Amino acid sequence: MQEYAPSRYKILEKVGEGVHGSVFKAIDLKRNRFVAIKKVVLKNKFGNISLNTVREIKILQLVNCEYIVNILEVFPDLIGLGMVLEYMPDTLYGRLKNDSNPLSRQQVRKYTQMMLMGIEYLHLKEIMHRDIKPANLLINGNDILKIADFGLARLYFPEANNRLYSPQVSTRWYRAPEILWGCQKYGPPVDIWAAGCVLAEMLRGVPLFAGTTDIEQLALVIRTLGTPRLNEWPELTSLPDYNKIRFPNATGIQWDKLFPSCTYGIEIDLVANLVVYNPRNRLTASEAIKHDYFL
Repeated sequence: MQEYAPSRYKILEKVGEGVHGSVFKAIDLKRNRFVAIKKVVLKNKFGNISLNTVREIKILQLVNCEYIVNILEVFPDLIGLGMVLEYMPDTLYGRLKNDSNPLSRQQVRKYTQMMLMGIEYLHLKEIMHRDIKPANLLINGNDILKIADFGLARLYFPEANNRLYSPQVSTRWYRAPEILWGCQKYGPPVDIWAAGCVLAEMLRGVPLFAGTTDIEQLALVIRTLGTPRLNEWPELTSLPDYNKIRFPNATGIQWDKLFPSCTYGIEIDLVANLVVYNPRNRLTASEAIKHDYFL
């Protein structure tokens, strides 16, 4: 069936399917250029307006950064809305899956820097993305990486200490430990943990923590980083799910053994300062882009 779009756009093919909508490649007949059209539902299964859809559109309209995908137009669709976005032919996920053409160390550094600069922009705007992962990091024809898919993004308010957020966010492999332990009072450091996992995946070629359940995910984190020390993260015992399950004590794995192909310790040092248990001890995005790795 032909997907509906204004006559200005000609749908060419479906290129993606996500939790929050389908994405199609189209051509803008007026400007003779490719665009991406994301079809999103306006109402949820209960017949209410989908807040995720509204938030995604409003946030994309609010931001203006070269490392965040541009929204060009919004139009009504048969089932909801169509978001016209700049066309990005590749994803970091696709690049990582291309075994015949692995990322060079220069590309890893460049993509990491672009990712962190996009995250810095969002955090300065008091926006949490909450789903940083390779599939949501798009790459255009000029090899520029941009953050996309803001269906889980939220404004956060540093002064609102009692504001609660859902722990059912982000893709499990990139989910921060405070969220895995049920925390609902979290902030931008959840994006920093995810960014560290993405960098580690680019360096290793495989995900850093690839659990199939939340419990296994947490077990993998503990086995890798070691049992968290309460003197380094005293708030841990107050997290909602802390006492629900006990894990064996672990000493952790040395970082250089996790990255055997890395000959420079500086890139491992950045990972080690992003993938940190206590959210307060993770580098901010602004601090991370000043790391010696990028000199």
